[in-house]
Amino acid sequence: MGDRNNFFKKLMLRFYLFVTLLTLFSFLLIGKLIYIQFYQNNEGLDIQPETLVKNVILKPSRGDIFSADGNILATSIPSYDLYWDSIIASNNLFNNQINELADSISVVKKIPSEIIVDKLSEARKQKNRYLLIEKGLSFSDYRRFKSFPIFKENIYRGGLIVEQDIKRKNPLGKVAERTIGYEIQDNNGSFFRVGLEGAFSEFLRGNSGLRLKQKIANGQWKPISDSNEKEPTEGYDLHTTLDVNIQNIVHNALLAQLEKFKAEHGTAVVMEVESGKIKAIANLGRTEKGKYFEKLNYAVGETNEPGSTFKLMAIIAALEDNVISEKSIIDTGNGELTFFKKYKVKDSKKGGHGLITAAKAFEVSSNVGLVKIIYDNYKNNPKKFVDRLYNMGLNQTLNLPIMGEGIPRIPYPSDSDWDGLDLPWMAYGYGVSLTPLQILAFYNAIANNGQLVKPRFLSKISNKGNSPEKTFKKKVINPSICSKETLKKVRKMMFNVVDKKWGTAFSIKDSLLQMAGKTGTCQIDYNKKEVQYISSFVGYYPVNKPKYSCIVVIHRPQKSMGYYGAVVAAPVFKSIAKKIYNNIPLEIKISSKALAKLDKNPKSIEIKNVVPNVSGLSEEDATKVLEKVGLNVEVRGDGKVKSQSIEPGTKVEYNQKILIKLT
Repeated sequence: MGDRNNFFKKLMLRFYLFVTLLTLFSFLLIGKLIYIQFYQNNEGLDIQPETLVKNVILKPSRGDIFSADGNILATSIPSYDLYWDSIIASNNLFNNQINELADSISVVKKIPSEIIVDKLSEARKQKNRYLLIEKGLSFSDYRRFKSFPIFKENIYRGGLIVEQDIKRKNPLGKVAERTIGYEIQDNNGSFFRVGLEGAFSEFLRGNSGLRLKQKIANGQWKPISDSNEKEPTEGYDLHTTLDVNIQNIVHNALLAQLEKFKAEHGTAVVMEVESGKIKAIANLGRTEKGKYFEKLNYAVGETNEPGSTFKLMAIIAALEDNVISEKSIIDTGNGELTFFKKYKVKDSKKGGHGLITAAKAFEVSSNVGLVKIIYDNYKNNPKKFVDRLYNMGLNQTLNLPIMGEGIPRIPYPSDSDWDGLDLPWMAYGYGVSLTPLQILAFYNAIANNGQLVKPRFLSKISNKGNSPEKTFKKKVINPSICSKETLKKVRKMMFNVVDKKWGTAFSIKDSLLQMAGKTGTCQIDYNKKEVQYISSFVGYYPVNKPKYSCIVVIHRPQKSMGYYGAVVAAPVFKSIAKKIYNNIPLEIKISSKALAKLDKNPKSIEIKNVVPNVSGLSEEDATKVLEKVGLNVEVRGDGKVKSQSIEPGTKVEYNQKILIKLT
């Protein structure tokens, strides 16, 4: 029994020894294989196991940005780079189709096929797993290459490797570029987006995808398969309020004037009065070579002393507080005032304007007149004046989505740096700071019956044309910036600025388009030897039923050529207004004056060949207008037009019958 037990013990010891040796051998064998694979293999030299395969993030395609009229303002264009893994194709496939592949590539690249054969053969000989075939291909060109012999096989048979990149394109080029937005790099090397691209990036950017790649020779990464582990998803589309036609008008009008006056930079913005929609925004700065491009968004981000355009805010405050009426007589004397024996306020007219009404002081833009109105009535209580400005919201930003909005500055009597000059200087737009868009929003409120609306750049965000994810509606900041009585008075003053011979903008008066507004000429660098100017004009049109408001601000025009707002900025306003006006719907264009001219001379006004809106017109007036565009009019009822059988804006077919119903 004992011998038997000893035998089994020796047998088990031998078995355990064998298993132990076998296990050690296995570990040694596995270790050797790993060493050979990762440390002696030419294609895996010095590559750690955990870095041979990884998921690479794929950029998603950003959503498109559209204009209000459906044109693309920014879009993502895929670009394709093609590489070839030369060891994938079998000898049979390679030898039978290499010449056909070379011939196909030769046609596209205009390189002799013999050279291409040599290049492909050498790559196969060198076991090149990542030979560059072509970079930056469009989708159609990529599909063409993908149809070539060998390349048309899947990645495991043909070896064609496709790398996709996404490039952002702006079809309008530099027009409105700073507002539409783009990616820039800061001083720290970080990238960020400006304009709408930055403000709404969370919607535009989409979701990244993943693609599994393996590391090959020379530190290159090759996709393992044709498909992605996770497909990237496209971002949402932005539908802006910008109108391409209006944008082109504004851009070109501003550019022409900047070049003419060799100005440093300028901005122009057009806003739809009732809705607050920004229809166009141009920001142009001069380069060292004298060319202009969209350097900064001056309309949104640049605050400056507004000069005389601030006189509107000052006179509204005085009228609202009943310290004057529009008929109050103001003694402007010889056009000069002196404060503290050395600080002077002067009018541009030599000798001054003498005794004039408060309204006319605004219309002729008398600095002395406005200073006397404000200083004489508020010097004992400046807080009352500034509180009125604050009540109108002038100290608040517009809270725009585009980053970098300038902060308004309206000094307050309790400020530590408030002094005796602040009140008189504020009266004519010095010592305060506003952005062009903040000024425009206020003037737009005058045209909009006192309602201050937030300027908006977007109408909706949608998922590739499907149901909107988010809509942007009109937002009222202040339902009434002043009383209806004051509103009526200042609207008359703004009209007289353009309409009356004494008005500072009489030079832009137009017989067919009534405009209202205010000029501005602001000194800058006035503490330096060389004084420069900012020229501006802001207003709205048509006067009777305002459709658009507009501001033009031009910095540092060449003084020898002119610098007054009426000379530099106002003509740009008129050019923009006239060109846009030609496309305003006819229900706005058909005024009583136009009808009277049409009656006397059928060729006196031009009406486009679309059906006008004649709602509210008399039978006689409606018939004249409709027949002017070639329509055959049938009338039912008496009184004024209540309805028409063809929708306004419809293209006219000659002698087409239209029925109008009167009540």
